[in-house]
Amino acid sequence: MKNENREVVQALILVLQFGINMLVPIFMCSMLGIWIGNRTGISWMMVPFFFVGALAGGTNVYRMAKKLFKESDRDAKQAKKDK
Repeated sequence: MKNENREVVQALILVLQFGINMLVPIFMCSMLGIWIGNRTGISWMMVPFFFVGALAGGTNVYRMAKKLFKESDRDAKQAKKDK
């Protein structure tokens, strides 16, 4: 595979990971909110759980991006050092 194609594929995978890291906690917390709402008779219970899921997803994306940039900086420093 050409180097250019590999970079495109890696970028697409990264975007997919960001999406999954954001959507899974939102979906899981929303389903939990619906279940608790049905059990207790409180119909609006999904709303706070949705926001908790969004915060959790945002935290996941932030941690992943922070780790990615840290690795990128380390690689750039190593490449600069090797020259």
